[in-house]
Amino acid sequence: MNKKYTRMFAGIMGASLVVHGETVELPDLVVTPMRRPHEAAAVPGSMYVLSRDDLARLMPRTTPEALEGIPSVMIQKTSYGQGSPFIRGFTGFRTLTLIDGIRLNNSIFRDGPNQYMGTIDPFSIDRYELVLGPASVLYGSDAVGGALNALTPGPLTWLGQTAWESALIYRGATADQSHQARMETAGRLSEALALRAGYSWKSFDDVRGGRDVGKQPKTGYDETAWDTRLDYLWSSGATLTLGHQQVRQEDAWRTHRTPFGIDWKGLKQGDDQVHRFDQNRDLTWLRLAHTDRGDSVDAYTLTLSRHQQAEDLERLRENGRLDKQGFDVVTWGAALILESVGSAGHWVYGIDYYRDVVDSYSTRTDPGASLRKARQGPVADDATYDLVGVFLQNTATTRSGVEITPGIRYTYAGLDADKVDQRPDGLSDSWDAVVGSLRVLLPLDEERRQAVHAGVSQGFRAPNLSDMTRLDSARSTELETPVDRLDPERFTTSEIGWRHSADRWSAGVAYYYTWIDDMIVRAPTGNRIEDLDEVTKKNAGGGHVQGVELTAQFQMAEDWIVRVMGMWMEGKVRSYPTSAPVRVEDDISRVMPLTGQLALRWQPKGRSFWVEGIVDAADKADRLSADDERDTQRIPPGGTPGYVVGSLRTGYDLSRSISITVAFENLTNEDYRIHGSGVNEPGRQVVAQVTGRF
Repeated sequence: MNKKYTRMFAGIMGASLVVHGETVELPDLVVTPMRRPHEAAAVPGSMYVLSRDDLARLMPRTTPEALEGIPSVMIQKTSYGQGSPFIRGFTGFRTLTLIDGIRLNNSIFRDGPNQYMGTIDPFSIDRYELVLGPASVLYGSDAVGGALNALTPGPLTWLGQTAWESALIYRGATADQSHQARMETAGRLSEALALRAGYSWKSFDDVRGGRDVGKQPKTGYDETAWDTRLDYLWSSGATLTLGHQQVRQEDAWRTHRTPFGIDWKGLKQGDDQVHRFDQNRDLTWLRLAHTDRGDSVDAYTLTLSRHQQAEDLERLRENGRLDKQGFDVVTWGAALILESVGSAGHWVYGIDYYRDVVDSYSTRTDPGASLRKARQGPVADDATYDLVGVFLQNTATTRSGVEITPGIRYTYAGLDADKVDQRPDGLSDSWDAVVGSLRVLLPLDEERRQAVHAGVSQGFRAPNLSDMTRLDSARSTELETPVDRLDPERFTTSEIGWRHSADRWSAGVAYYYTWIDDMIVRAPTGNRIEDLDEVTKKNAGGGHVQGVELTAQFQMAEDWIVRVMGMWMEGKVRSYPTSAPVRVEDDISRVMPLTGQLALRWQPKGRSFWVEGIVDAADKADRLSADDERDTQRIPPGGTPGYVVGSLRTGYDLSRSISITVAFENLTNEDYRIHGSGVNEPGRQVVAQVTGRF
C-alpha cells in the first residue's frame, strides 16, 4: 500500500488522519496532547492532525472550516464570516483555541458560538492539532470540549548555504465569487538565523445557497492578514523565536438579525437594519526553547506574549436607534514549560500566566436625540482578569508495556472591574480549582499498530467577565444583568477507545461520557426592569453529554481506498427554559445530529494525480432545547433539516513547483445549513487553488 495514503483518523486510530478525503502520514511527533513532543501512535486519547499539505488539498476557507469532517465536530456559522466549532457538544468559551500554545481565549469570550477562531488565517498555519475531550490539566480553564492548537511553520533546514523559498497561492470559489491570495517567503540566512513572512488578502461576495435559496444578501466581507517569524539558533543549542500575526476582518454581517435573513423552511427574519462586526487581532510572541540538554531538566520552553483582540459592532434598529459597542482586550502572557526524563517516567511541568486588560464601550443615539454613552459595553469597562496555573504530568511505562499518564493542575483566576453598570463600586472576585486526569494506553502489539486507550479527565471553566458583568438583552422579554458571585464550572469525562492499523485496513471506535456540574446558566430573579424580566447567571446546570465515534478505512485494490466515518451524540442539562423560576432537564443546545461520511479515493500508483468522491450526511437535528426552539431566525420550526451532499475533489502536480486542486462541491445543489447556523451552506460550486513555489 502506498505509505503516503495509509494513515487515517488520528483521533481514533492514533496513527493517521482522513478529513475531506485525504489520508496522509502524520508527523512522528505531536505536541498538543501531552504539551511536549510525543509519538502520535502513543497518544492515550482522541486527537487529529491537519498538516500544511492537507490544508493545500482541503482548501478550507477559514480555520473553523478546516475542522469539518472530524467526528464529534460541528461547525456552526452565525454568519459567513463567523464560525464556531462545537466539539463534543461544547463551543464558545467551553473550547480552547491556542496559537503556538498561546491562548486565543480571553475573559470576554461568551456563552454559545462566537467568531474569534475565524481570525486565524489558515494560510499562515503549518499544522493544526486537535485534542478531543478535557485538556484542563495541561492548558487550564475553558478546555472542556477540546483544545485546538494552530502551529506556525518553523525555520527552513540549514543545508550549508543561504537558501530562500517563496510561494504564491490563489484560491477562488464560484458560490461566493471569492478571491484569496497569499504571498510568502522563507529564508535561511545562516546556520543561526532564519526568517519567514507572509501576506494574505481575501474578498468574499454574497454567498449563493442551493437551488431555492439563491444569493444570500449581506454575507460577503473582506479580510487581510500578515505574519512574520524570526528564529535564531544559539551556539548552546537554544532557539530564540520572535513572531507576529495581524488580522483585520471588515463588514461581517449577522444577516439572521436583519431583513436580509433568508426565507427558508419557516425561518423568521430579524428587524435590525444593520448588524455588522469588525474584528482585529494582533499577536506578538517571544520564545526561548532548548531541547536535549542532558541535565536534570532535559528541555524547557519560555514564552512571553502580547495578544490584542478588538471587536466593534454597529447595530441600527428598526426604530432608527443606532447602537455602537465593542471592546479592546490586551492579554499579556508568560509560560514556562519544563521536561525531565528519568527512571520514574517522562515528566512535563510548568507554570503559565495570562492577564487581560479590558476596555469596553457602548453608545446609543436615538432618532432626534444626542449621543448617549453607557458606563460599560458588552462587558465591564476598565477591567482586568488574571489566570495563573501550575501543572504536573508524568508518563510511565510498566514492565508489561502499559503506559500510564496521571496529571494534576492548580489554577487561580481573579477579576477586578471598575466600571460595571448597576455596581457603583465596581466588582471583584476570585476563584481557584484543582483538576486531575489519569489516562492509560495498552498496546496490543510491540509496534502499537493495535491499542486500547482509556482515561478519566476533569475539565473546568472559571467564570469570566462575560459571565459576571454582562449587561445586554437575553431572550426576547429578558434583560441579563451582572452577578455578584459564581463558582467554576466542572466537568468529568471518561473515555475508552480501540484502534487498529494494518497494511490494508484500519479501524477504530471511541466512546465518551461527560458529567456536567455547576454549569453557569441564565436564571430568573423575579424582578422586572423597564418591562423586561431580569435574568442573571447562576451555577444551576448539571447533566451529561455522551457520544460514539467510529472510523474505518479499507484498501480495496492497489489504487482504490474506501473510508467511512460516523458519530452519534446526545446530552441533557438542567436549566431555566422560561422566565419562571422553574428548573427542568432539557436537551443541550445545538446537540450534533447523527452524522456520517463515505469517501472513495483513486490514487494511481506512481502518479501525482488523485480523484476522490465524498458523500456527507446528517440526520434531522430535532432534539431541541427551549433556547433552540426560540431561535427561530436560525433554526427552522421542528429542527434543522437533515441533508445528503456529494462532492468530487481532484488534485494534480503540474510540475515540481506548481500544483492545482479543484473541488466540485454540493453536486446536486442542495439547500442545507449546519445546525444552529445563521446562513445556508454554499450551493453547487467550483473551488480551485493554485500553488506556485520557487
